[in-house]
Amino acid sequence: MRTITNAKQNHAAGVTPPIPWRVSTVEALPSFRLYVQFEDGTEGAVDMSKFLARDCGVFKVLRNVETFNAAYVEHGAVTWPSELDLAPDKMHDELQKSDMYVMR
Repeated sequence: MRTITNAKQNHAAGVTPPIPWRVSTVEALPSFRLYVQFEDGTEGAVDMSKFLARDCGVFKVLRNVETFNAAYVEHGAVTWPSELDLAPDKMHDELQKSDMYVMR
């Protein structure tokens, strides 16, 4: 007899199915850019310089280069020690269109 499983069954068993837009790697680059790679292999640069130059609310702490460079991956999202994170699904969508996503 063949057993068919679905994502809901796998999740209940403690197995999390891969989510394409989950970030697997992040690296801070010069000029307030990030290199990101996702679980499905999508990768590219995220340029945050224009975003950080304007009124960016709570993200203004990232104007400090040391703080910006402290980016890491937590729960599939780019995160900083100040409990800030970026929406990975938006980055994923934009990097599927181009190898550079310029945040505005």
